[in-house]
Amino acid sequence: MENLQDVKLLRIFIGESDHHGHIPVYEKIVLEARKAGLAGATVFKGVMGYGNTSIIHTSKILELSEDLPLIIEIVDRIDKIEKFQDILNKIFEEANCGGLITIEKAEVIKYVSSKK
Repeated sequence: MENLQDVKLLRIFIGESDHHGHIPVYEKIVLEARKAGLAGATVFKGVMGYGNTSIIHTSKILELSEDLPLIIEIVDRIDKIEKFQDILNKIFEEANCGGLITIEKAEVIKYVSSKK
């Protein structure tokens, strides 16, 4: 990610139980982001949440859920993020899953890749 100006944050909200064939949707998204040459992707697991069905999903011991909320965040140049949207739409369509995708302006303060 050379140009740190027109940078966007892509945020994808899905459920842990969503699958694309035999692999989880979050894994498919991260693998496709890497293949597309995006700067990086991170998956966060939520402890509680709900979507358009209003069903609460929680990690509380007595109410264990198998469908906890997940958030995938990807930061990169706007052109690369926009191009990746087509791939995301295809993944969602093929997985027949619900979710939410947002894009917002990001201000990158520092980006240093590993020296390895």
